[in-house]
Amino acid sequence: MKEGDVLTRRYRLLERIASGGMSAIWRAFDQSLHRMVAVKVLDRPLDADHGERELIRREARAAARIIHPDAIEVYDYGETVTSNGRMAAFVVMRLLDGTPLADRIADGPLPWQEAVTIAARVAKVLAAAHERGIVHRDVTAENVLITPDGAKLLDFGIAAFVGEQASERVADYGTPPYVAPERLAGVITDPAVDVYSLGVLLFEMLTGDTPYPERTWEEIENARREGPPPLPDVPGLPTEVAMLCRRCLDADPRNRPTAQHVADVLTESIAPQPETGLSRGLASGVAIALTVSAVLAIVGWTDTMEPVREQPLAAVSASLGPPVGEPTVSAEPVDRSEEARVRTEPVASPLPNVKAYREPETRSAPIGEVEEPLNAAPIASVTLPDAVDAFSAAVQAAQDRSMLQEHVAVDLRQVADNLIHDADTTGVLSTLREKVDTRHREGLLPEHVHRALQVRLDVIEKALESGGPA
Repeated sequence: MKEGDVLTRRYRLLERIASGGMSAIWRAFDQSLHRMVAVKVLDRPLDADHGERELIRREARAAARIIHPDAIEVYDYGETVTSNGRMAAFVVMRLLDGTPLADRIADGPLPWQEAVTIAARVAKVLAAAHERGIVHRDVTAENVLITPDGAKLLDFGIAAFVGEQASERVADYGTPPYVAPERLAGVITDPAVDVYSLGVLLFEMLTGDTPYPERTWEEIENARREGPPPLPDVPGLPTEVAMLCRRCLDADPRNRPTAQHVADVLTESIAPQPETGLSRGLASGVAIALTVSAVLAIVGWTDTMEPVREQPLAAVSASLGPPVGEPTVSAEPVDRSEEARVRTEPVASPLPNVKAYREPETRSAPIGEVEEPLNAAPIASVTLPDAVDAFSAAVQAAQDRSMLQEHVAVDLRQVADNLIHDADTTGVLSTLREKVDTRHREGLLPEHVHRALQVRLDVIEKALESGGPA
């Protein structure tokens, strides 16, 4: 394959960004949805396929079954015969920008808090995969990408289903220091092999090297016979984390914890300590103040205080103005100086540098700002570009306030832009509605943002129905 090639009349290859033994990953442009994507392509002669095409198809199916924000998201799978008679099988995925974890480790051990944070996120992805019967089987530092949104687990290329007979070609598809001992014996696929690899990854992040630094299968087997690796000796590292790492590396898979248990222990180890004494009293005062604010919001007062965890949609709407065609709601400001005086700093998220995307617990947007019916007359005069701009502005505002992850926001804006350029506007609008609802079900779209986007989608639909000027 070369730059400029188009797969199935849709994906234009722009730049090769990585290559492996049997495939290459390209930065590509989706000409149907007008967005940048990553395309993993297996390009082989028709008579030279030795099961690799089935592997890449299995990768797409396995990754598509996992619902977790830190797992690579698969958009499409396809096969095509190129102009020179070669078979190209490909997987289309979300394009991520970041740094491979292996590059970070090459500069030296990570601070233990950062290492534990990354391992906890990877453990949660593995737990989600195991819940759906999928075993990754290739958890390595090369397959973890550090992005602005945190660690992402990539490459389900040799994933298998729980209970499936292990591949006889494990030596061809595995990185020796990360491979659990039982995989070499050809036992059936079990989630414990991922937990072993996770233990290697955690040990490597903490110390700068794998527990068995040997590089060949024979050397590693010999090293394992000499006994378990030492506990990671890192100043300040909680004892429970060091012991957990040792348990993950146990030669007997029955003695290893589950990925969910690993995630829970690691998350707890970096959680803030419970507040006591005066600080607890202050926290109680803040809770009372927020409860009062919520009551005032219900009866129509406008709350001007900044939120503790997540800014409600009322603030987003205020920054944007009402949706196109929606009547403006106004109220007299309320003096919150006393309430603001007793506010304290928000409690840290259990995982440092990880943004929280859950609903606020005590705040709600005034109903009028979210669910106010749209009058037919103003909507009829709205142009489609204005309606699309209002939708995109709401998405951007939610992203700016950390209510929406970047990749979700970019995807929604890109699909919305297609309403201007695509002839099948009805189909694009249906796709956009489905994406909004899906992200909400996945927990990536807070309830109040979901409602606001639905309002703006209704405005877009009215603009299409009225044939508003472009």
